[in-house]
Amino acid sequence: MRSALFGNLGSEQGHATFALQNSKMLRVQLPPEVLARQGSMVAFQGRMDFAYEGAGGVGKLLKKVVTGEGAPLMRVTGEGTLFLADNADDIHLFYLENEALTVNGRNLLALDAGLTWDINRVQGAGIAAGGLFNMTIGGTGWVAVTAHGAPVMLDASRAPTFADGQSAVCWSAGLHVGINRTFKAGALIGRGSGEAVQLAFQGQGFVLVQASEGHPVPRPGQ
Repeated sequence: MRSALFGNLGSEQGHATFALQNSKMLRVQLPPEVLARQGSMVAFQGRMDFAYEGAGGVGKLLKKVVTGEGAPLMRVTGEGTLFLADNADDIHLFYLENEALTVNGRNLLALDAGLTWDINRVQGAGIAAGGLFNMTIGGTGWVAVTAHGAPVMLDASRAPTFADGQSAVCWSAGLHVGINRTFKAGALIGRGSGEAVQLAFQGQGFVLVQASEGHPVPRPGQ
């Protein structure tokens, strides 16, 4: 796997399909086709068509409905240069080489259309534990993710590693991922820390964690 975060992918990527126009905008050269988050197009030059991308099968569709996970995607076809962004968040690129990456659906910006994806449940998290389902992307090609604030890259092989489920952007698909519960009785009387459940990572691989639990959700009337 290659990424500037690992120091094995330079800022000048030659004729790569995906490249950073700047830290907050992705430049994609078409063809080939690309899957991108719905609404992420900010500009394009050339001739392009934007179409809703379904879940790709009944099984995936049911998972999306039940879990609420999985980025809403559009398929972009045509020829030219496409520019993508999402809330001016920082963008980070990964190039998969016949391997897999697990991504929090909220942080997925775009991926090569030739890559495969599915929605998987974190071990130990039931259906009621919302937000603990994530997308696993596999194959050979580009994946672009967003991070709200400068992220930190953690090496899970160095020590037991834990992250807030909304702060974990993506991680090596080969890691063993479970649930760490730190609930204390004091929480029942309003004296909890607010950090009762985290994702727990073990094995050889990395975890990318953003400096936020994500953009705040506007309250009704705001």
